[in-house]
Amino acid sequence: MEYTDVVMENFTCPKHVGEIEGANGVGQVGSPACGDIMKIFLKINDDGIIEDASFKTFGCGAAVASSSMATDMIIGKSIEEAGKFKNSDVVDALGGLPAEKIHCSVLAAEAIQAAIEDYQKNKA
Repeated sequence: MEYTDVVMENFTCPKHVGEIEGANGVGQVGSPACGDIMKIFLKINDDGIIEDASFKTFGCGAAVASSSMATDMIIGKSIEEAGKFKNSDVVDALGGLPAEKIHCSVLAAEAIQAAIEDYQKNKA
């Protein structure tokens, strides 16, 4: 299995790792049974803009790289824009993933959606 340089960079030097204090949107997806768990933390301002995003991921290198890239891509975006975020956006930004690792990008997109839904539920 071969990874792109972008995947390797985001795995070995991931950005936005850890919890955000005062996060107002948190989403967790995956399960220990499948081996990958991804938790995304969002700090969204009153205008609905994602000011900060971070992650905690238990999983393989592709899962860490997907989390790193996904959080980097949504910072500064509105929740409407981030709500349209797809796993293929992560795959493209990473320069591709092996077929057996595409599920990692799916988890990243699902965790972002879960965090946005959590924010909207808490705001209501």
